[in-house]
Amino acid sequence: MTTSTRTPSGELSASAARHLLLNMTPNGSLGAEGENLFVVQRGDGPYVDDADGRRYIDGLSGLYCCQLGYSYAPEFAEAAERQLRELCFSPLWSASAHPTAIELAERLSRIAPDGIEHTFFSGGGAEAVETAWKIARRYHALRGEPGRTKAIARSGAYHGLTVGALSLTDDPGLKEPYGPPAIDTRFVSHTNRYGLPGELADDAAFTARLLGELEAAILAEGPESVAMLIAEPVQNRGGCITPPEGYWPGLRALADRYGFLLVADEVITAFGRLGEWFGGDRYGARPDIVTVAKGITAGYAPMGATLVSTRVTEVLNRPGAVLNHGYTFAGHPLSAAIALRSLQIMERDRILDNVRALQDHLAGRMASLTELSIVGDVRGAGFFYACELTGDLEDGGFSDTARAALVADLIPRRLREAGLLARVYNRAAPLVQIAPPLISDRHLLDAIADIIADTLDEASAHL
Repeated sequence: MTTSTRTPSGELSASAARHLLLNMTPNGSLGAEGENLFVVQRGDGPYVDDADGRRYIDGLSGLYCCQLGYSYAPEFAEAAERQLRELCFSPLWSASAHPTAIELAERLSRIAPDGIEHTFFSGGGAEAVETAWKIARRYHALRGEPGRTKAIARSGAYHGLTVGALSLTDDPGLKEPYGPPAIDTRFVSHTNRYGLPGELADDAAFTARLLGELEAAILAEGPESVAMLIAEPVQNRGGCITPPEGYWPGLRALADRYGFLLVADEVITAFGRLGEWFGGDRYGARPDIVTVAKGITAGYAPMGATLVSTRVTEVLNRPGAVLNHGYTFAGHPLSAAIALRSLQIMERDRILDNVRALQDHLAGRMASLTELSIVGDVRGAGFFYACELTGDLEDGGFSDTARAALVADLIPRRLREAGLLARVYNRAAPLVQIAPPLISDRHLLDAIADIIADTLDEASAHL
């Protein structure tokens, strides 16, 4: 009889290498025994433990999902058990619904942006974006404008990996393996002003430039061909890119002028990430459609949703009109019960107030990182921040050697060794990003900032 000498994580990693395909991962790089796989086994408060029992600060909230951290499981378990004892499943299909989805849709209407009264449920963020596109197309067709077949999105943005949602991303590495995009999409500039001329430091000038470019793109495509524009209140990809003042009201004005729908992708920014129920409220956004997922259940169950304004549903709900779209598990009773409990906890425990009370402190701690030579810019809002790194080349870029040594190796390795899970990008813009649980206190935020500072200080010394 042979006794294994592997650690618990080693046993799990080896099994994963044999049987599990991971998301967005070069699975072949895990190694024959999965030696490069990180296995998370349990959570507690703002921390997670790996399979060998080592504890980490979850500085990314489980990929922007776990707004409440990991200590509310008994409450969610009670809500789940109550729902499952009453009804395990019933579809939102063919004039059929169930009470929990109805209650959640009503609850969302009370916290949604002005004019948003209806909810179409789905399984996650990409499905919510797909739904937004199909609703936009159906809306225009029912109004006698079937020629509105194009979308506008922002360069560098990411809206999901299903074929339709992927069309709204301009990353060739993600798109080209799957052929021509399903949606004809025009890309315009994002709102990152880092590295731009100094005169664009003024919000009014930068907003005028962005909106002028957008309007020119609309006219070039033909306003009558544009169905919708999609944008995140704070763009995740590229590093927590915030908008200048007046940008979102300007988007609303152009949507009204040229007749397309304005979609706010709030899959990451909703449910407290920026200190508001919906991040767009922070910037004066008045969208026609809002997509959400992730934080709607605080990560305790899968769910997505597309929130739709009354002016859109008045068209969709015309007598005889059919929205030929749906998902089997949309609005699943269990997920809906979990989402309702999450919203109740956030209100009861004043989670938004915690973000509002501490966001300036976190902003100050993150801003101080610009004193390090490797940090070119820090940006973000609420509990959502990124450092853009600057390297060893004259233009601020990284040589292949420095990128491999620092961005791909030293920085992510040192962060994890210090007990912090954060996101380190190694793409066009090298970034370190955090999105801590919304229950984090000042002490924890300081610990996160200290670990990042120590790690980037070491990386600076290597430059």
